[in-house]
Amino acid sequence: MTNAAVTDKQPTRRDFLYVATGTAAAIGAAFAAWPFIDNLRPSAGVRSLAAIEVSLAPIEPGQRVTIKWRGQPVFIDRRTPERVAAAVADDNAELKDPERDYDRVQDPEWLIVVGVCTHLGCIPLGQKDGDSRGEWGGWFCPCHGSAYDTSGRIRKGPAPKNLVVPTYRLIDGETVIFG
Repeated sequence: MTNAAVTDKQPTRRDFLYVATGTAAAIGAAFAAWPFIDNLRPSAGVRSLAAIEVSLAPIEPGQRVTIKWRGQPVFIDRRTPERVAAAVADDNAELKDPERDYDRVQDPEWLIVVGVCTHLGCIPLGQKDGDSRGEWGGWFCPCHGSAYDTSGRIRKGPAPKNLVVPTYRLIDGETVIFG
């Protein structure tokens, strides 16, 4: 065969069938994969809770409240001057996960942490009056005995890390926006 014969080749019916079959297979694969790809997006419930605004005005000094954000409890503690002083005094104590109180709060009066123990995900006690708050007056995890101080730092027990501080913004000390 000469070069002229190869370049002058016209598409055949077989070429058309290959292209049509390949196109149909690609479109079919895309339609089959779409439910799996779509499933990776957050649900409408999660998206609606991605950013929430909470009024802090009704919380009294010394009171702790729990809200739900992204399916997890978030502890909001309006700390008294005594709790703030205790947290600051423990900044130089021997801690498993060293972190100063100043680095964990935006305003010393307000401590905001995710209320999930960093050991195995239990919810620590200490939000209600009468709950065990451990030796340091913070939170106590009843599952395995982890104790947190008034800054949410791990002080005793198997938990490896401090209670997590979520992403938030305090606005004029009266409103907090999560997310």
